[in-house]
Amino acid sequence: MRAIRCHQYGPPESLVLENLPDLHPGPGEVVIDVRAASVNFPDVLVIQNKYQNKPDLPFTPGAEFAGVVREVGANVKHLRVGMRVAAYTAQGAFAEQAIAAESACMPLPDAIDFASAAAITLAYGTSHHAVVDRGALLKGETMLVLGAAGGVGLAAVEIGKALGARVIAAASSADKLALCREHGADATIDYSSENLRDRIKELTGGQGPDVIYDPVGGEYAEPAFRSIGWRGRYLVVGFANGEIPKLPLNLALLKGASIVGVFWGQHIQREPELARAGFEQIFGWIKEGQLRPHITKRYSLDQTAEALNDMASRRVSGKIVIEP
Repeated sequence: MRAIRCHQYGPPESLVLENLPDLHPGPGEVVIDVRAASVNFPDVLVIQNKYQNKPDLPFTPGAEFAGVVREVGANVKHLRVGMRVAAYTAQGAFAEQAIAAESACMPLPDAIDFASAAAITLAYGTSHHAVVDRGALLKGETMLVLGAAGGVGLAAVEIGKALGARVIAAASSADKLALCREHGADATIDYSSENLRDRIKELTGGQGPDVIYDPVGGEYAEPAFRSIGWRGRYLVVGFANGEIPKLPLNLALLKGASIVGVFWGQHIQREPELARAGFEQIFGWIKEGQLRPHITKRYSLDQTAEALNDMASRRVSGKIVIEP
């Protein structure tokens, strides 16, 4: 089987496409024929040794994918050969075959295609865990989403609307904000040309948002947190900006606000039943048309470096997928 391999840390161009032996599962694992693998910003970081997850060299990057179960290992109880599944793993998705633990696989409804399924796992799983579980967003509340046109940001916009909240989307261009409005955003902020704090104050009548969803970090974190409402929840989702912000803790005191960590990878390992229930709600919303995974571009396996470079250079809105 063919697989993308990282033999040394570096830019996407340092990756190589190799022929490897077919995979075989261990106990509690399944081998899946990969039909689509989603590209995420951490994939850019991990091949450069800039991510908290640091796999041993050599490795195959890629963390979320969808396909058909090829082989099952001992003690696998709920999956069988031929089942359509979406899966999440630490690495290994950018290949024709991948291994995943049974607990990290979700059987797919027939109505969901493989590309959409690959785009669901991390983006919608992360955003559901963040918004529903950690942020406890309620109907009628207001949520601000930073980096709203990215994969997880757009998922958060849709989930917020599915819950009946008012959603303010912040992004860096008019085109990205138009995409956010197409996916349900009630109001938008272009933080490349508008003052973030002034615009939040204007859009919330000075009250501030109840929940702030931040997958970006960097320079917008502090002004956003200074604008949060009383008893607000600030969701720390990631640092796509590359800079981990330092927030003055007195702001949390003054606003009675919470800084809430969101680590979906640990959530699915430590709380698999809760994660599975979250996906059942996600699939239900997709069937109802409330969630619409947005695939903007598809790449072949030998175009993986191009896909990662597009992600690294912020040329991506929504989700992009590799189809081996």
